[in-house]
Amino acid sequence: MFSKRSDGIKVKGLDAVTKAAPFFMPTRIGATNYFMDQIRCENMDEFIARQKKLGNNYTYTDIMLTSLVRLLYMRPKLNYFINHNVTYEHKDISICMVVKKKLADEGEDVDLKFHFSGRESLPEVKKYVEELIEKNIAPDSVYGTTSSADALGKMPNWLFRLAIRIVSWLDRHNMMPKSLIKDSCFHCSAFLTNLKSIKNDAISHHLYEFGTCSLFVAMGKEKIAPVVEKNKELKLGKVMNLGITMDERVADGFYFAKSLRIWKDMFANPDCLLESMPDDGSKKITIKKRKKKKTKVKKSRVKKDKNALILTKQQLKAQKEQLKKEKEKEKTEKKILKFEKKLQRAERKNKKVAE
Repeated sequence: MFSKRSDGIKVKGLDAVTKAAPFFMPTRIGATNYFMDQIRCENMDEFIARQKKLGNNYTYTDIMLTSLVRLLYMRPKLNYFINHNVTYEHKDISICMVVKKKLADEGEDVDLKFHFSGRESLPEVKKYVEELIEKNIAPDSVYGTTSSADALGKMPNWLFRLAIRIVSWLDRHNMMPKSLIKDSCFHCSAFLTNLKSIKNDAISHHLYEFGTCSLFVAMGKEKIAPVVEKNKELKLGKVMNLGITMDERVADGFYFAKSLRIWKDMFANPDCLLESMPDDGSKKITIKKRKKKKTKVKKSRVKKDKNALILTKQQLKAQKEQLKKEKEKEKTEKKILKFEKKLQRAERKNKKVAE
């Protein structure tokens, strides 16, 4: 009904295949791809140990969360979502996580949503995440998502069912209130679950039909497994399984594969996460400078091409003149030969007459 959303911007200029995909696959569950991959842990262990000597205590979760935020910033299509057959881009990068107030069966789950610009460094992400977790795992604290869920949960079943249908309809037609989107853990760029914290391996988690989450990442417990080195040598190494679930309508397989390679490079070199990414202003300046350089190069190339054309034209004229002169010479030579033949014939006739 309405094209504008409080949490997303409509993506324009899509190719025909990408634009048609949501119409052929209208549901998120129907367009879900599941992928399981392993990442090496040795470089992360070495980085964590080195930073610990400097007084910085980082964990796998800190590296995972920061690298995921960085990846969504570097690969913007991963931050797309589909709503009512239309492709949108999130206005920010939001990651949702479930945190237990107490590691027990009766422990309450708190769905936390972290908002990022995408340029944050590892220390900035760690500080922000720890402050939000500490604030909301206190016994008396009530997070916005929890309070909204509690309000709906107190309704009778028939009213709860009706409320969910109304909210889903409002969301589908871009009429859902901004306050509900802000509290909803289903409206995010990606969902991250740390199964390592409960000593479990990674799983292939499903995507939610309600909301805007197009990417789900499950990190499992690290383990020792056989790995193949670059020299094709087989040996034991420390690895961690990642269960990645994605909506294939937001990007093609090539884009996802390249994004995964970039993500793995971050795990292999976690030091790159210590520095924040440059802001958009500096990026635009560099792009403008490059464009000016390119235009200068193009102008110089055009001048060279023009000079080359002038030379070729002059050469062609000279060749034509030479050909004309040669043709004239040939004509004169032919005339001289004809005249000489006539003279020879005349001489022969005169000799016969004299005889």
